[in-house]
Amino acid sequence: MGRRYTSRMTASGIAPASAAGTGIAPASGAAAGTGIAPASGAAAGTGDLPALVSAWRSLAACHAAVCAALERELGERHGLGVSEFEVLERLAENEGHKFRVQELADSVHLSQSTLSRLISRLEQHGLVQRNMCDADRRGIDVCLTDAGRQRHAEAQPTHRAVLAATLPPTA
Repeated sequence: MGRRYTSRMTASGIAPASAAGTGIAPASGAAAGTGIAPASGAAAGTGDLPALVSAWRSLAACHAAVCAALERELGERHGLGVSEFEVLERLAENEGHKFRVQELADSVHLSQSTLSRLISRLEQHGLVQRNMCDADRRGIDVCLTDAGRQRHAEAQPTHRAVLAATLPPTA
């Protein structure tokens, strides 16, 4: 089973975390046995918990709003869901327009099982195809087809417009 990489919130934004089995990055000053470190400058019991919970809820609400808007617009205009677009996007960005299945699953934060079903749907529409990996015949590559490149190119401006309209401005 492949390792899952997660992210954690830092004072300056979201930073990559380790591939620990729990998905929580160990940090210095972590609460005993939990692997969870207090946010910079926050100590347990100092009253910062409501601010952390508020920040989490704001992040979750923003994510939900952006995902809902993307699902609606990508679905209505291009017949794609958010995860389908993300797979096409990663393939379009990657040199050779292909990915090994496990690497793609990690990249789009889906299980191999969920990604396999999604790839099957994209294959049915001629947007991707599966091929044997050139470097390792045991592996499977997912490759973007010409139709997949075209659908991605058509959907990308919609994706970017929704992000611009729904995400808070960056500093």
